[in-house]
Amino acid sequence: MRHGRTAYNAEGRLQGQYDAPLDEVGLGEAQAAAPVVAALRPARVWSSDLSRAAVTAGMVAQVAGLEVTHDKRLRELFFGDTEGLLREELAHVSPEGYAALLRTDYDLVPGAEPTHEVRSRMTEALGELLDLTEPGETSVAVSHGAAVRIALGGLLGWEDEVFRTLAPLANCAWAVLETREAGAPLRLAAYNRTAAATG
Repeated sequence: MRHGRTAYNAEGRLQGQYDAPLDEVGLGEAQAAAPVVAALRPARVWSSDLSRAAVTAGMVAQVAGLEVTHDKRLRELFFGDTEGLLREELAHVSPEGYAALLRTDYDLVPGAEPTHEVRSRMTEALGELLDLTEPGETSVAVSHGAAVRIALGGLLGWEDEVFRTLAPLANCAWAVLETREAGAPLRLAAYNRTAAATG
């Protein structure tokens, strides 16, 4: 699940690991999504330790009667010195980097964390969460847009060109991964699901 909206999201700024809080819209999105996600009866809720994800996860956990486990491996891709720039500013500073951002080819954005490092830390954390998830159980992880798409590719064994074909994950939207039995391959059962679409 992706976190709710922040002012950086609304302004079109590169957010990365800058710890921007949810704005009023984001808080409303999280409040609307929480009971829908909690209705899946999660056994556990994990979250990035960045506040926008942690607050979103906290709302889900509160409705579900759970505590949140925070894990910094679930943070967004780090954009280095370009964090805080408006997309238009990035286009001025680095036209090539801006074009790469639009293609979600993050390795060509100046100062960005390498995609393989994001994939490694995300799949490591989510793999641990999956190991804790018993057959028939559901677990929820709250993270960030780019990190989630990269992680989906890693968990499903995709080449980078495939995860780049995914549309951006909306604020407070989620993807559903499922497996029929322990040890079986994961399958992408849903993507960009929202409270409005399921309510």
